[in-house]
Amino acid sequence: MNRRAFIAALGGAGALPMVAGAQPGPLPTIGFLSSRTPKQAEYLVAAIREGLKEVGYREGGNVAIEYRYAEGRYDRLPALASDLVRNQVAVIIAGGTPAPAIAATKTLPIVFTTGLDPVLYGLVSSLNHPGGNATGVTFYSGALGAKQMELLSEISPNTGAFGLLINPRSAGAETQIREAQSAARIMRRHLHVLDAATEPEIDKAFEALAKLTNPALIISVDPFFDSRPDQLVQLAARHAVPSAYYLREFVQAGGLMSYGASITDTYRQAGNYAGRILRGERPGELPIMLPTKFELAINVKTAKTLGLTVPSTLLYTADEVIE
Repeated sequence: MNRRAFIAALGGAGALPMVAGAQPGPLPTIGFLSSRTPKQAEYLVAAIREGLKEVGYREGGNVAIEYRYAEGRYDRLPALASDLVRNQVAVIIAGGTPAPAIAATKTLPIVFTTGLDPVLYGLVSSLNHPGGNATGVTFYSGALGAKQMELLSEISPNTGAFGLLINPRSAGAETQIREAQSAARIMRRHLHVLDAATEPEIDKAFEALAKLTNPALIISVDPFFDSRPDQLVQLAARHAVPSAYYLREFVQAGGLMSYGASITDTYRQAGNYAGRILRGERPGELPIMLPTKFELAINVKTAKTLGLTVPSTLLYTADEVIE
């Protein structure tokens, strides 16, 4: 659906029924907290609106949304989360980096999205029965790194060693490193863990990787990398390193390939959950939603630039092929 049709569809969504003769009160308000910039989050906000529409809510019609963007500065998230709590929003959607929102309130309902295991990350105690005031959607998969290595090896069969770009400050870093190491052992390849928690450290990581013989790179799942697709893709091109990402948005920006769950569907589901909470359901009784569909995206133009030929079997099974 194009943008114009999508906006028209939103405009035609019906409002929730009101009691006859009742005076309209203030709209219930959803707080949206994101580590991204408004521009980067634009397509995710559209997905949230789509999820709200599924349960009868339309922004500006029968629900309002307050937006708080950290614009890549994660140190701002706690204050932004506290501001939403002070404004007494009805529910908070915490996109990508939910810990500050969960730390800010134990009573306001929270719907989070995350690329990490929410139990290991300490967001909830159980997937089926989160309890407390938080629930959410995850696009995490423990087999993600292994599958990315397998696919990248098919596209780049002469790969001599894999690099794993990891944010050491992430709560999910150790888990992703163990999974990647296990996959590398099975494939009998060397794995080099490259730490990067700042933009200059990303530059240094690529410089170190480029010194290896025929390297390939796996980008680990982390909100810090979510908001830097241009930098990561440009460095991969500059150093001629075949790279695998976890979001198709990186491939649309010029990356070689991605394999992972749909982040837009994740945010749509978060919007759906937020609407259900507004209707009276309790977040602690809504199970954490897991990814059900994984997408393979391949940029053939980038492959040609790297001197690689994508096997026809992968092109046939890919969800998106960029020529």
